[in-house]
Amino acid sequence: MSRNKVVIIITVAALFFAGIAAWQASEFLGRNQSKDMQYQGIIIAASALPIGIKINDPAQLKLSSWPKDSLPQGSFADPAVLIGRIPVHPISAGEPLSESKLLPVGATSIMAYTVPEGHRAITVSVNEVAGVAGFLNPQNKVDVVVTMPLPNSPESISKIILQNVPILATGQIMEQREGKPVVVTTVTLDVIPEDAEKLALAASKGQLQMLLRNISDSGKVVSGGANISKVLGSVPARSKAAVAHSGSKPAPVPQAWVIRGLTTGDK
Repeated sequence: MSRNKVVIIITVAALFFAGIAAWQASEFLGRNQSKDMQYQGIIIAASALPIGIKINDPAQLKLSSWPKDSLPQGSFADPAVLIGRIPVHPISAGEPLSESKLLPVGATSIMAYTVPEGHRAITVSVNEVAGVAGFLNPQNKVDVVVTMPLPNSPESISKIILQNVPILATGQIMEQREGKPVVVTTVTLDVIPEDAEKLALAASKGQLQMLLRNISDSGKVVSGGANISKVLGSVPARSKAAVAHSGSKPAPVPQAWVIRGLTTGDK
């Protein structure tokens, strides 16, 4: 037998026995680990549980085995104790339920438990158009635009004052306007205290508009705002030559268009 054949046979045999040894070691460790690992049944979500929705069906829950040495703090072993409880955070399917994810027993308001630490909830009223025609929902994010008069000027300005603001809740209230009850849409936003001050002032001095963001869009937009000068500046003015050629007199310029010494016919 040639030397090359001997080397090949020895190599194959070595690999074969090495594979058997590795398999036996893996089996041995697996058996020992199974003996040492202890499990306990805990309750997990059988399907996604939205925030604020009461758990009222045992089919929403199921029992799952969980390693005892890594049990989530405040977890549950009995599904019966969870009937009637309300999640204060969204719970995904397969996620363990724990006391920290649920509204305390006896509590009636969920809002105080959904506001992140250091943030504040502020509610503003908007009309149906400003509220994106009813398409705003909790967990959406919006930019907030205010339209208000400029100080010491006849002009008004529209400006984005807050961006990427989470919505905590939406609703409706009754208000008296001109002596008549009117249904007004409300939006409760999650803001830091400094932004709450801006929003409160803007709501008292002007009109608010919500801009609904794509769920995956969190980019910041840099904008100087829009006023009448900017809006009308994008409309081509009728030239004096065209007016002379038509033989007609220029129409009087509305007083509201005379801004900072410029009219629609000036450059």
